[in-house]
Amino acid sequence: MRIASTITLPEADREVLQRWTRGRSIPARLTLRAKIVLRAAEGGRNDVIARKLGTDRLLVGRWRHRFSKLGLAGIEKDAPRGGRKPTARDAIAAKIIEWTTQRKPHNATHWSTRILAKELGTSRAMVNRVWRANGLKPHLSRTFKVSNDRQFEEKLLDVVGLYLNPPEHALVLSVDEKSQIQALDRTQPGLPLKKGRCGTMTHDYKRNGTTTLFAALSTLDGQVLSTCMDRHRHQEWIKFLKLIDQQTPAELELHLIADNYATHKHPKVRSWLKRHPRFHMHFTPTSSSWLNLVERWFREITDKRIRRGVFRSVSELVSAINAYIEEHNRDPKPFIWTAKADEILAKVRRARTELDKMASE
Repeated sequence: MRIASTITLPEADREVLQRWTRGRSIPARLTLRAKIVLRAAEGGRNDVIARKLGTDRLLVGRWRHRFSKLGLAGIEKDAPRGGRKPTARDAIAAKIIEWTTQRKPHNATHWSTRILAKELGTSRAMVNRVWRANGLKPHLSRTFKVSNDRQFEEKLLDVVGLYLNPPEHALVLSVDEKSQIQALDRTQPGLPLKKGRCGTMTHDYKRNGTTTLFAALSTLDGQVLSTCMDRHRHQEWIKFLKLIDQQTPAELELHLIADNYATHKHPKVRSWLKRHPRFHMHFTPTSSSWLNLVERWFREITDKRIRRGVFRSVSELVSAINAYIEEHNRDPKPFIWTAKADEILAKVRRARTELDKMASE
């Protein structure tokens, strides 16, 4: 008669096993193995453990034995399987990865499972398995732009420094304008959300004019100062600066983070700033709008209030924007900047190296 392996659990191992039985992100097979070992450590027989856990007695014995020999490492990974290594399948998998990442189809911009399978003489299921296993998604793409600003590092350190270590007795405001917001009215009413069907709206619309939203986001508490105007020239920008001047405590210095839009650097704007020395402008590097936190807030108001809205006039649109901002300011939440400047610089250097490599090929 075979005797089951005796399990003696150190306290540290017991804590790990108990965590594995409770973790929502832990694979089900690992959770089962942890329960088997914990019950075995209590002295349970394999058949009793199998019955209580709804599994097979031989499986209980296998993982009990592997834990007794190898400890936690023995059950964390699947046991090695016998049989011959699938060299042919590995070869086609390597070819799928190479073609997906290094080549393009002659009549398309990217591979599909059908096109690549036909090209390599394999099945679509095989291509799909390899893509999933290696995180390859040729049907998706993202936009990017690496800044060529010669003062990129200097401007980056300046802006990130304001986020992470703001000056005393000062307000740091992320400022910008969201221009050409359209007051769109749909040609028919949208259909409501139902079980099994998302809400709908017509693809066509009627344009009822535009407005420009000027906003200053406080990096301290998330409060937003704003106004809407018909245009976004330097005249409107100066009006907005005057609004900021009026609505902020006069004893505080004001550090404004803005992009490189020509309006922000107009000679008349510079002249106005000279006459108001508490204003200090900090410009993000070119092609780096992601450094300006107010852009993140613009995305939020677009998603939550503007994109799906129906507005029969510009005044309706402006009212909706003002109501959203008023509600936001009742319970504001700041966006916390976490990326360090050296981490960003390292990514940019890697991107530039890759771009230079591709340009030389």
